[in-house]
Amino acid sequence: MGEQENIADIQEAFEDIPGTLLFDAKRSRMGYHLNMFCMSLMKAENRQAFKADEGKYLDRFPMTQDQRKAILDRDWNAMLRLGGNIYYTSKLAASDGLTFQNIAAIMTGSTQEDYAKMMASGGRPVGGNRSKSEWTDRG
Repeated sequence: MGEQENIADIQEAFEDIPGTLLFDAKRSRMGYHLNMFCMSLMKAENRQAFKADEGKYLDRFPMTQDQRKAILDRDWNAMLRLGGNIYYTSKLAASDGLTFQNIAAIMTGSTQEDYAKMMASGGRPVGGNRSKSEWTDRG
């Protein structure tokens, strides 16, 4: 088996894990400008400019309309699907006063309290979370 085939197999295996997005070279290229926007928020003057007029500030970065919408809507899952890296998008979350735990709860459709309880008691149950191909029609 060639190296390219092996990489494709690995990528396919990650796509089979529910809730998992592989941040690979393709996704990195796709999200470059989205991630550079997020990194720009490390500077106080950029956070102030963004908060003053989010749409205008985003014009500095040649993102797709879907990426812009995901940012403006604070759709954290969409940002990741569109090439955002969780460590970069966390800069936007921090600008909004959110922690990793806050955005994880939002991303899983949970309340902050329920998410914290779930994680404190060992995390999500393994059953049904290992492989999309193992899912059955549950009607």
